[in-house]
Amino acid sequence: MQLRLEKRPQPSRTMLYLAPVLAVVLTMVAGAILFAALGYDGIGAVLEIFTKPLTNPLKWQDLGVKAAPLIIIAVGLSICYRANVWNIGAEGQYIAGALGGTAVVLLTMKLEGPWILPAMLVMGVLAGMALAAIPAFLKTRFDVNEILTTLMLNYALVQLLYYLLRTSWKDPMAFGFPRTALFSASQSLPYLWPGTILHWGVPIALIVAVVAWFIMSKSVFGFQVRVVGSAPNAARYGGFSAQRTVWLALLVSGGLAGLAGVLEAAGPFRQLVPAFPTGYGFTAIIVAFLGRLNPLGCIIAGLVLAISYVGGEVAQTTMGLPSAATGIFQGMLLFFLLAGDVLVRYRLRAVTTRVGGQAA
Repeated sequence: MQLRLEKRPQPSRTMLYLAPVLAVVLTMVAGAILFAALGYDGIGAVLEIFTKPLTNPLKWQDLGVKAAPLIIIAVGLSICYRANVWNIGAEGQYIAGALGGTAVVLLTMKLEGPWILPAMLVMGVLAGMALAAIPAFLKTRFDVNEILTTLMLNYALVQLLYYLLRTSWKDPMAFGFPRTALFSASQSLPYLWPGTILHWGVPIALIVAVVAWFIMSKSVFGFQVRVVGSAPNAARYGGFSAQRTVWLALLVSGGLAGLAGVLEAAGPFRQLVPAFPTGYGFTAIIVAFLGRLNPLGCIIAGLVLAISYVGGEVAQTTMGLPSAATGIFQGMLLFFLLAGDVLVRYRLRAVTTRVGGQAA
């Protein structure tokens, strides 16, 4: 008796939505086994990571703050991937958005007014779009693989951030530490409620996801993206330009990543420091696929990954888990998600083998 993969006549909608759930469950099981093998309480570690952020009301606001940038970036990536454009540079575009917003901060350091924060947000979006325009141009003009260009630009932006923090952007009052000056009240996101860390970036993330869902499902642009990504020949006959779609997808994705970056800089950080690159741009790739490239699905997936971040921090404190625990869980989640996706187009079938004319 052997198990073989058999191609389905058409993709299974049941497995399409069941695979992410199975991936989360398998990640928890594999994580428990792994940490038990390393000498920790495996089941306790998994419960600490995946349940404490939900059962402790004090951690709910942390979940919102962590999920907001992941949702915004993942929504942009989901649009890109629907168009079959593989943007791996959201981390760099996220940093670019923070740099663009901080440039406005430094120019308005001695000014006050309600117009400063909107100017920061606009500049952050434009900076993310500007960085995404580089691979868009190379892709449409010279057919350069966008995976390579977007990926390598991540490292270029990290080094640009480090350079600025150690030179012209370094706060002279920081005692030599590489960081900018603290943002003023006019340059920072206000909190939703006094005494909490929930800022206005959280509802902005939800609004972005809902608007993106409406555009992708109800507009000509969304239809164009879906057709170009899934049936390029039909799109060409329908008058949709693949090159224009590449530009639009990358600019939207880069702009949203830039928006997430400036919201993080003006929200939780309130200044730029070398630790600002947190890997959200890479984690958002998992969020996009876990959410099935659906903007509304990205909200749920963003919360799941936020749980891994917050729960990982809790487990480090209470159980002494290594700081890499969060990355381990996220990596396993992506692995099981990709493995589960195979079952969307294929199904397992038991095959009886025969040896010498007899069934074995």
